[in-house]
Amino acid sequence: MERLPGQPFLVDGVDFGDVVLAISMAVVSFVICLVATMLMVWFERKVVGRLQNRLGPNVTGPFGILQTLADGTKLFFKEDIIPRKADRYVFQLAPYLALVPAFLTFTIVPIAGDFSDGGSGSSTVFGREFFWQVADLPVGVLFFLAMSSLGIYGILLAGWSSGSKYPLLGSVRASAQAISYEAALGLSLAAVILVSGTLSTHDIVGAQSADLQSWNVIVTGFIPFVVFLIAGTAELNRPPFDLVEAEQELVGGFHTEYSSIRFALFFLAEFMNTVTMGAIIVTLFFGGPSGPNLGFLPGALWGFIWFFAKLLVFLFIFVWFRATLPRVRYDQLMDLGWKVLIPLSLGWFLILGAIRVARDGNVGLFDSNVADTVFVLAVGLAVLAVGWLMVRTAAGGARNERLRAAGLNEVHVTADLTSQPGSDLHDDNEGATH
Repeated sequence: MERLPGQPFLVDGVDFGDVVLAISMAVVSFVICLVATMLMVWFERKVVGRLQNRLGPNVTGPFGILQTLADGTKLFFKEDIIPRKADRYVFQLAPYLALVPAFLTFTIVPIAGDFSDGGSGSSTVFGREFFWQVADLPVGVLFFLAMSSLGIYGILLAGWSSGSKYPLLGSVRASAQAISYEAALGLSLAAVILVSGTLSTHDIVGAQSADLQSWNVIVTGFIPFVVFLIAGTAELNRPPFDLVEAEQELVGGFHTEYSSIRFALFFLAEFMNTVTMGAIIVTLFFGGPSGPNLGFLPGALWGFIWFFAKLLVFLFIFVWFRATLPRVRYDQLMDLGWKVLIPLSLGWFLILGAIRVARDGNVGLFDSNVADTVFVLAVGLAVLAVGWLMVRTAAGGARNERLRAAGLNEVHVTADLTSQPGSDLHDDNEGATH
């Protein structure tokens, strides 16, 4: 019998004990998310410090681990300033609109559970069976997309309500960036839904619990994971895609006019979103809390250990991006989203669909399903390569047309830095005029 999505203890009606258990799970989930966010701030500062040959926080608490708490306490007691021309109600509401969706997304993430040997990942307390997540929604993946879309409203309204041009420019950038990368994010998620056959995050983890080869990063062919990682980084407004708060151009971006606890809420939302996005990546592509049960500990606890071990890897990758990659230009940001990630994720989704049709024996070009699958894959990759060349050719032609309209010569892209237009090292005799 197919399992219906949802918490098992809510299937046969709701009593007072069920309500208490649900509220307790929500409180515990919020505490875990909040503590993980505070540790993420400390972790990022320590890792970036080491990567830049610095010590990072090392005074407040052991290894500086209480530095985030000290900063939060300081910001809480600072004066809260509201600009004279700001829309007071929206200005005060915006930080919460940025913070709440991050926590709501975390509620659909399974953070523990014993999925080894075909386990369901459930545990029992006081005779009530439950999953280690606040809510197992039948449309959990769609809920994640909805929350990621709502989170951008906090940034948009913060910039618009500040009554200042720099925050407004940052919020406009945020809207364009969200639209550009939300499509690629959704298309990469469609590949996961296609191979998993479900929108429930718990069932997606269960489908990956057999072995490493069942992880969606392998089943989907690695491309959707790469697209999701890049698009997710852009959705988080983290380097190298942090143009909404580019300090060299916009002072502080959308939160320039914020101070005190409201600024701290934006800061907290940014790092909470990072933790949540890492948790979503682990859930969708790397089996979530599924992993071997090594004994001498409860199975659910091993799930918790495996989940946070995987999460720590991706949090380090996000920090590594920040310490290594320079901020991209805005035109490069748009080109990557519209001309690379969206066509790539859409083309790969169609190839995955065609492969599944061939595996089911619905192609019939050859005597075996394997031959049909290989043929479909080869044709799909060829079509994807031709499409990529067509998009690149069209984009290059449009760029050269804009250069000619601006009175400049055509520019041929090479690996030489001095051949880039606008470079001070460029030789005018080599093709472009300044």
